[in-house]
Amino acid sequence: MKGRLQRGHPGDRSRGAARVFVEGVGPTLNSADRARAFARGALCAFVFLLLLAPGAGAQSTGGIDNEPGNGGTTALDRPGMWIWYVSKSQGGDPARIAARAHRSGIGTVYIKSGDSDHTWAQFNRPLVAELKRRGLGVCAWQFVYGNKPFGEAKVGAASVRRGADCLVIDAEGHYEGRYAAADRYIRALRARIGRDFPLSLASFPYVDYHPAFPYSVFMGPGGAQYNQPQMYWRAIGTSVRTVYEHTYLYNRVFQRPIYPIGQTYGGPTKGELKGFRRFAVSYDRLAPSWWSWQETSRPEWRALGSAIPGPVANYRPIRRHPVLRRGNKGDLVVWAQMHLVGAGASLPITGLFGPKTQAAVRAFQRGHGLTADGVIGQATWRRLLLVRPQRPRWSRARSRRLGRATGAPAVPLSASLPARGYEIDPGPRP
Repeated sequence: MKGRLQRGHPGDRSRGAARVFVEGVGPTLNSADRARAFARGALCAFVFLLLLAPGAGAQSTGGIDNEPGNGGTTALDRPGMWIWYVSKSQGGDPARIAARAHRSGIGTVYIKSGDSDHTWAQFNRPLVAELKRRGLGVCAWQFVYGNKPFGEAKVGAASVRRGADCLVIDAEGHYEGRYAAADRYIRALRARIGRDFPLSLASFPYVDYHPAFPYSVFMGPGGAQYNQPQMYWRAIGTSVRTVYEHTYLYNRVFQRPIYPIGQTYGGPTKGELKGFRRFAVSYDRLAPSWWSWQETSRPEWRALGSAIPGPVANYRPIRRHPVLRRGNKGDLVVWAQMHLVGAGASLPITGLFGPKTQAAVRAFQRGHGLTADGVIGQATWRRLLLVRPQRPRWSRARSRRLGRATGAPAVPLSASLPARGYEIDPGPRP
């Protein structure tokens, strides 16, 4: 999911013949072998759980002063830790995983459940049930590419059937420009898991760096209700404070609760880990989570579980929205245009802030008693975000008659824009 090493691992990229990944068993290449391997894995897991000594019931997630979380209604509202490979997290022992988590105030684990259109057998009912019995929330996360959106939707739905408390979409550079694929994936996924099941997006934190990434689809109407940006300050090469300020400035417009993901890989200091937690208190008090279990050292576990004094002293969080004006391009413009159309504007959703969009903004401003300057500033954003945005059907193929295309474009024109940069390495395309 996160970082260069992880996505480059052969277990994170499924190619060639169909394969199923079973912890401790290599990928198999035919359906009979896959069935036997899966059956052996499931039987071993079931027998293992029967032999487990009874564990403690639901436990507190730690007595951490002023820690965000534990008061919400979803698994995201408890401090979390991400698991890439279960076998490399306390040896895959649910009792040890739960004990380690509780000692450090971790209330939810995020376990990888799929890659592209392949399910990962490590996310299974016995494991999920046992971790829940020991007081942990259990969420699934899947890495998606956009080349097989219907298959990816099936993998996500399978994770929900196996008992996940929430599902996280890990979509990164592979999905840039793929509005139609994102639309197909979200629609197919929601059709399988229902419109209210907790769904989150974990992606690049700097929205302005990725004008062609379909944030407006993943977090638009019918999409994810929650936002978990990958705020890896060390990987980005910045400070904890800056990663919060940049991320929140550009993510608030999507009106999804922001649950920050911090890093324990790359050698962060104890002070940085505590600082990240304190900024989470300053910004909305929503629980942070951490990438990743297998890269967290003992001193880092202690830093996550130690008391913090509360929010950052004498600090005022960023509450602004980015200003948009004529000449701007990208998904933020798509998002603004979706709201303008929702407010009644007759406007193509192109991702390009041109004269038509400027005229629509001025008309909206005049209609709501705002200065009609054609610029989407703070006052205009506040009023515009009260409007329900129009949801484009990017996945609907354009009709063609007599060689002439009709109807809406399959993607916004901004979908072809290159990324400004990659604060997090997106890895190679599959």
